[in-house]
Amino acid sequence: MERFVPYGRQYIDDDDVSEVLKVLESDFITQGPRIQEFEEKLAEYCGARYAVALSSGTAALHAAYSALGLAAGDEIITSPITFAATSNAALYTGARPVFVDVEPCTANMDVGLIEGAVTDKTRIIVPVHYGGHPVDLEGACRVARDRGLFMVEDASHALGARYAGERIGCCRHSDITVFSFHPVKHITTAEGGAVLTNSEELYRKVLLFRSHGISRDRFVNSPDGPWYYEMQMLGYNYRMSDLQAALGISQIRKLKGFIERRRLIAETYNNVFRDNPYFDIPVEKDYAFSSYHLYSIRLKDGYKDKRGMVFARLRQKGVGVQVHYIPVYTQPYYQGLGYEAGACPAAEDFYAREMSIPIHPSMTDDDIGFVVRRILEVFGEIGD
Repeated sequence: MERFVPYGRQYIDDDDVSEVLKVLESDFITQGPRIQEFEEKLAEYCGARYAVALSSGTAALHAAYSALGLAAGDEIITSPITFAATSNAALYTGARPVFVDVEPCTANMDVGLIEGAVTDKTRIIVPVHYGGHPVDLEGACRVARDRGLFMVEDASHALGARYAGERIGCCRHSDITVFSFHPVKHITTAEGGAVLTNSEELYRKVLLFRSHGISRDRFVNSPDGPWYYEMQMLGYNYRMSDLQAALGISQIRKLKGFIERRRLIAETYNNVFRDNPYFDIPVEKDYAFSSYHLYSIRLKDGYKDKRGMVFARLRQKGVGVQVHYIPVYTQPYYQGLGYEAGACPAAEDFYAREMSIPIHPSMTDDDIGFVVRRILEVFGEIGD
């Protein structure tokens, strides 16, 4: 194969390597000072008061739900077009996910449907900023305020995005925002995630939760000596290492450029693919500044039933397309819990049409041209 351009990929340079090597040569490679430094830089970037770094985005979701007291018998409301972790983390607590349908143009939760999904068991609304395009946060927040509910933004796709001019993660509309730093995300710490909040109480709870529920500086009982620590809740080992945090610090320095590059690639795609007869391109609503974690195309009628052929041919020609996502409730595990297909028609139709084409800052201009040519070539062949 001449080349293969994946849909997403990390960008690692010598500065990143140097920062990690500094930690390897230091006294701390697990729990050390770089974690707090990373948290402070992340909170400053997003405009939040507090950030807690964790071992993964999934761990961050679990910590967020638990800090808000989600428990057996409770419900969250979220989107089916997301990675399974969004709802799985609710299952970890014994709660039940309730899925509402999506807007066909953004694949974000249709906030107009949230109110109708609220029950006396609902505790948290969890909008997912699909592909880096923000949800209508004011609309979702209005329901949360009126019904006395918490809100957690799953912003795993949306670091660097903005809603109404404010960065996602500032937590103006939500109690907690969660990020992921998986290698295909905007910055990477290899694996990693974070909880951001403006609440000191929630911040303290997440700190305990990520480290076995153990406190070394705030005590219920009188300490026996300088060695003293207390387990104050049942927590987990969800800690990030200093190695990962050092990589994250270096990556944050490049985040502005990463977002600019993603948006430039998206603009190039928009200019080439606008009004084509094969598929619809992503939209960007007036209130949104997308960080373009994904560039999702939606196949038009006449091509929807040919997606498997298009997917295979593009892969054969070196374009690493992917599909995001199979609606969560259609997965066998969820069907075993009683969820049924057909619950969210717009989400299922979106899934049937969607393909994610390559977009990441490692792409060269030549890569972009290669992807464009191959896509037009494959659709042209199939259209003929």
